[in-house]
Amino acid sequence: MLSRLENGRKLAGINQSRKAVTKGEAAVMFIAEDAENRVRLSLMELCAGYGVETVPVPTMKELGRACGIEVGTAAAVVLK
Repeated sequence: MLSRLENGRKLAGINQSRKAVTKGEAAVMFIAEDAENRVRLSLMELCAGYGVETVPVPTMKELGRACGIEVGTAAAVVLK
């Protein structure tokens, strides 16, 4: 599933991901399972409200690597 993130147009980071969802630009959001619980829950709630699929990723480090960045990230989206 991470191949969609590695090969597609994407945005990494909580704020960028939130904006993409609210603007209707996000096809799917990847959320790191080791992110703060309040962050994960608010992102999942946001996505549910906008009908955006969420995919769990075990670690922020793994999610960052899939995005092609050297730091971990709590969230990333694949753009439509």
